[in-house]
Amino acid sequence: MNRSSRSSHKRATGNSLSHPRRFGHQRPGKTNITQSIFPTRRAAAHFTDLPPPKTDPPYHLTLADVTSRDEIKSINEKASISFHAVGDTGGINNATYQQINVEAMEADFSTPNRDQPSFFYHLGDVVYYAGEANHYYGQFYEPYQYYPKPIFAIPGNHDGLTFGDPSSSLAAFVDNFCADKPHISKDAASITRDAMTQPYVYWTFDAPFMTVIGLYSNTDEFEGDFDQNQIKWFVNEMKTAPKNKALIVAVHHPAYSGDGARGSSSKVAKTLDDAFDQSGRRADLVLSGHVHNYQRFTRLFEGEEQIPYIVAGAGGYPAKHYLLSGPNGKKIEVPLNIRGRAGVNLTLENYSDNRFGYLLLDVSQNSIKGRYIATAYHNEAFHSESEQVDNFELDWSEHKLMRGGSLP
Repeated sequence: MNRSSRSSHKRATGNSLSHPRRFGHQRPGKTNITQSIFPTRRAAAHFTDLPPPKTDPPYHLTLADVTSRDEIKSINEKASISFHAVGDTGGINNATYQQINVEAMEADFSTPNRDQPSFFYHLGDVVYYAGEANHYYGQFYEPYQYYPKPIFAIPGNHDGLTFGDPSSSLAAFVDNFCADKPHISKDAASITRDAMTQPYVYWTFDAPFMTVIGLYSNTDEFEGDFDQNQIKWFVNEMKTAPKNKALIVAVHHPAYSGDGARGSSSKVAKTLDDAFDQSGRRADLVLSGHVHNYQRFTRLFEGEEQIPYIVAGAGGYPAKHYLLSGPNGKKIEVPLNIRGRAGVNLTLENYSDNRFGYLLLDVSQNSIKGRYIATAYHNEAFHSESEQVDNFELDWSEHKLMRGGSLP
């Protein structure tokens, strides 16, 4: 082959230097935890349109709508409510870690001298990779077939992703979590768990001693996003939530994260702060998933109010996300105080980035108590003994940590 023939061959096969092959993009240039928590400017988030709502706002569901009178009576008699919370559970390709987590959660119902959870609140990414209906059986219904209480959820970015027609975004999530009435979904096959009857993909959950406002932060991998209808709804829900109950906000993308893969969502952080300012009320606790580990931050507002921001996204998806080094380049030692833009004052109180696990929360008239239970180590081929690796107690009426906190 002569020189001119070789040049023609390069052009024909796409090997010309003017059209280089593409194999990926550069890993984000974060070298320490501060750069992850307060990321530099990112590209605009990709936004996927939401499905039309089936009902009118305000999209409320009460625990009494889906559980027995005896359950509500028991909660009121003990003067507190307990529940599980974690996200990113879909055990695609390797269901071992999800199954170990599920079995540990189920064990909480038979542990002596412990209040039993009344439900599981899922923090998003129920089904990978794109919320496909045909994966609900293997990633949701079969793993949780023995979980004895209701399961609620907000969708994560993977639940809303589509590989094709964007109008199908969240279709399977709506079928299985926003059903018109209780019934066995076709996606459940032989599993006898009713589809949940949440009013919409973002919604407010009313329960004894607490209100949970669940947001949907859309399909972008890094930033998350919201449309104006959801933002207006959120501000109004913050403003009108009962003041005699704890107020929890759940959103899949975390406002703050010190990991090396995803990092914080500045869009979520700003949306929360704007809603707090406009409504005249702050959340007592913020729960997120998306990042596949556990992190508990305390954000200090105006030098005195302590608000926990928790990432709990190690529910079973087999890939893990590890924290970056501290600002000094060394392994993180907690508590770690980090000051960011606009005077944001955060303390990383505790974390677990090498094990799967879940949160067990208990809410009463004045307090929120939390414990993080770690289960399997990443890449292990056996059952670990689950163990408590973090606990805290917040006086939510005063926004003061009574246990598990440290002022900077």
